[in-house]
Amino acid sequence: MRAAPDDVVSGAPWPPRRPGVIALLLLGAVLGLAAGCGSDPSTGAAGPEGVGTSSTITGTVTVFAAASLTGAFEQAAEAFEAANPDAEVTLNFAASSALAQQINQGAPADVFASADQANMHKVVDAGNIAGEPEAFATNDLQIIVEAGNPKAITDVAGLAKSGVIYVTAAPEVPIGTYAAQVLEKAGLTVTPFSFEADVKALVTKVTSGEADAGIVYATDATAAGTKAEGVDIPADLNVEATYPVAVTKEAGNRDAARAWVDFLTSSEGQAILAEHGFGAA
Repeated sequence: MRAAPDDVVSGAPWPPRRPGVIALLLLGAVLGLAAGCGSDPSTGAAGPEGVGTSSTITGTVTVFAAASLTGAFEQAAEAFEAANPDAEVTLNFAASSALAQQINQGAPADVFASADQANMHKVVDAGNIAGEPEAFATNDLQIIVEAGNPKAITDVAGLAKSGVIYVTAAPEVPIGTYAAQVLEKAGLTVTPFSFEADVKALVTKVTSGEADAGIVYATDATAAGTKAEGVDIPADLNVEATYPVAVTKEAGNRDAARAWVDFLTSSEGQAILAEHGFGAA
């Protein structure tokens, strides 16, 4: 796995042999062929007890993914490459809105995984997706606060308290849209101190002490570890984020791209996502 950059064998003739020897060799070849019919390593068919033997997926697959997927996709890429030794996954993380714009402008992506449906639709509507996007994960929202919660924020209303520095992301960024929906449901008007590029930048603002709180994905609050704390948002105010994934129309490695999407929806891929706090689609 690597991060995205800033940008016929022939043998010697069979020598003449005595008829008896030839007959024995022919018999051995027939028996060998029959024994080999049980599996075909070149196609990844099952070997003894259904264990896969090898993969035909080769080359690099470039994945453009929402910033909130960073930890899960890094682990998934390692597992994918272990199962496909001749393949390599290149990961490019950013806000879904930025990634959608890059793909529509011709960026060389094989797969797009968005944190919302709206930005995926932008790429679909531009004719840059092959087939139909597939939902592969969900995520809830939490309020992220500094470690120790010095401003004693215990609910959404706490974000509107005097002296609380609240940060979010621009409306076109999924987490910015989701956060605005939560505040609207709560009937609150909160003026952000700043609009961050993506959810990771938002988390950094809080963990560095430059902001007191923000609304993020629950997975990001968890990933912050001891540097921050997560405050639950009640179900009636929360918003569930749905993550779609799709192969791009101009994918340079269509087979590997399709294999990556299939891996995400497989039991192994779903287990990795669940380990990082994502829900099933």
